[in-house]
Amino acid sequence: MSIKIKSLTLGPFATNAYLVADTQTSNAILIDPVDDAPAILRAAEAEGWTIKLMLATHAHLDHVLASGEIKRQLQIPFLIHEDCETLLDEIPLQGLYFGLGELPAAAEPDRLLTSDSEVVELDSIRLESLYTPGHAPGHLSFYLAEQKILFSGDSLFAGSIGRTDLPGGDHQLLMQSIFEQLMVLDDDVQVLPGHMGVTTIGRERLTNPFILSYNS
Repeated sequence: MSIKIKSLTLGPFATNAYLVADTQTSNAILIDPVDDAPAILRAAEAEGWTIKLMLATHAHLDHVLASGEIKRQLQIPFLIHEDCETLLDEIPLQGLYFGLGELPAAAEPDRLLTSDSEVVELDSIRLESLYTPGHAPGHLSFYLAEQKILFSGDSLFAGSIGRTDLPGGDHQLLMQSIFEQLMVLDDDVQVLPGHMGVTTIGRERLTNPFILSYNS
């Protein structure tokens, strides 16, 4: 069994999309269908991978903007948390809010995940959903437990945390999510966030100023 991950940083918000592939079957899961559908599809094709499933950590526009086009082209299921439906329906309005003009609608979800831990599987890929709201309603992180890799979305970054000043944001709730769901993971767990570079749980536990100040 071998899993390979390819990251792409796309769009005006420099958002990270992740392709997680089983190299034996060449089937892949897309985590966060970021702005540029053609770039994501080209990256998968270049690797020889077939995207079979699409997940979103949350429903802010920069994490789901390519979902509609990718679903139309590939006819694959789209999964997101049940509390994301309102924000997902408001993608065109989110575009106006950020001065990007009216944007196309996101894909309709085929399965709504819940607040309880769920497992999303494709071949040897086994992703556990961790409920981490605070940055946005219904925010999920996804954990590859065997590989000790966490896709944290916009909950936890290298040296920072997700902003909570957008509609539905809640700083206290985000910090609770981080401590109850993420800081309980081992120090050597790699964190692949929705923006910026890779870090580890241990590094953030020791150096992240938001975590240190909340702990003090």
